[in-house]
Order: sequence, then structure tokens, then C-alpha cells
Amino acid sequence: MLNRPKDDEIIGFIDPKPARRTTAVGAVGMLGTILIYLAATHPPADLGWLLFLVALGAGALYLSWRMWIVTGIRIELTPKELREENGRVLCTIEEIASVDRGFFAFKPANGFLVRQKDKTQRGRVYAPGLWWRAGRTIMVGGVTSGAQAKSVADLITVLLVERDHQA
Repeated sequence: MLNRPKDDEIIGFIDPKPARRTTAVGAVGMLGTILIYLAATHPPADLGWLLFLVALGAGALYLSWRMWIVTGIRIELTPKELREENGRVLCTIEEIASVDRGFFAFKPANGFLVRQKDKTQRGRVYAPGLWWRAGRTIMVGGVTSGAQAKSVADLITVLLVERDHQA
């Protein structure tokens, strides 16, 4: 007889890779720095364009800071839910309709797409470089390891088959 994992036991995880994390944050931060530098050293004649450059540069710097914070978190899979290591739940296994990690799937790099049965009450979340949720769709990936994301997607598929077989 197989040993069934406990409901809170971690059966899979996705760790953001340090090299990818540093490269992504550095690229977005560099974009913000260049835009603000350009606005300061060669300001456009029109005030609207100057404000646009400064706002876009500040937005890119904010995004890079936010990405650095978020990508320090690991995603964990238990038999009952997909969650962040700090406890925030992405979705439960019961809410999942399908998982897609195919070549033509609209998904992040090194990641997968989760479709939920119904629109979640948890709302929209954007954790840049790691995962995001909008409506019935959850996308996981970005600065993550492709192998870890593949194994978690496969484990979710196995959990879905077990769930549907028991019903």
C-alpha cells in the first residue's frame, strides 16, 4: 500500500533561481535608471514627455524593487493547495480545472498555466517574476527553474486525476 502524504506535507516546490532573479531585477532596474538619467541630462522640450520619462523610469525602479522582494519567496505544493511559503494561497486543488504547460500555451517563461473552475474570491494578485492571478487564470513562472515548475505542474496533474477518480 502506498504512503499517502499528509494534507500539509510539501510534495513539490519552486524556488526562484538567484542568477535569473538578479538578471531580471537588474534589467528592469537598469531600464528605470536609464530613463530617469535620460530625462535629467537630455530633457525633452515638451513637459508632457519629460513627465512621461520620469514616471516610466520611476515605475520601472518600483517594479524592480517589488520583483526583488517577491522573488525571494518559494512556491510550495501540498496535496490540498498551491501556496507561497509564507502561507498565501494561490489556489486549492479543488478549485483547479486544468493545468497547461504546453509549448503553445500562453504562459510565463519556465512556468505553467492553471485554469480554475470558477472565478476566485481571492482577487487579482501580481507578484512580478513569480506568479500572478486574474479571474480564473493563474500563471506561475518567470525567474523560476523550468525543471521544478515542470515537476510541480505534473504533480498537480496527478492530484487532479486522483481527485477526479475519487469523485
